[in-house]
Amino acid sequence: MDILYSLPFVSPANLLLCSIAIAALLIYLPFLLVGVGRVQSGYDMGAPRAMLDKLPDYAKRATWAHQNSFESFILYAPAALMAFTVGLPAEQVAGTVLIYIAARIAYAAFYIFDVPILRSLSWAISMGSIFSLYFNSIQAAFV
Repeated sequence: MDILYSLPFVSPANLLLCSIAIAALLIYLPFLLVGVGRVQSGYDMGAPRAMLDKLPDYAKRATWAHQNSFESFILYAPAALMAFTVGLPAEQVAGTVLIYIAARIAYAAFYIFDVPILRSLSWAISMGSIFSLYFNSIQAAFV
């Protein structure tokens, strides 16, 4: 982590706040493939939500990965803000944030490529990262 913090403008606070923005962008990463699937299946602007059944399987899974990303983000953003507020140590923050981001990227990829066991494992890792931030933030707030 020393290499990471030797970069200009990189600090635990910046890392936490930027990770929230990155997590928000990751919500829409799978949706790019949904767009491709919509074009392939003949996009109907009059009924875009009714197209789900017409989409190729990978695009259906990308839609579900996109929807799950909202659920994950809703839990991650407050956890990152709590860690920012209580000032968790840099080593704790950087590792947890990087694990979360990597796990969410892996989750989307494994979902789209239909690898259920690895998808579930990456989901569990990302959730563990979120709850680690909550637990450590609460612990730091009361110590």
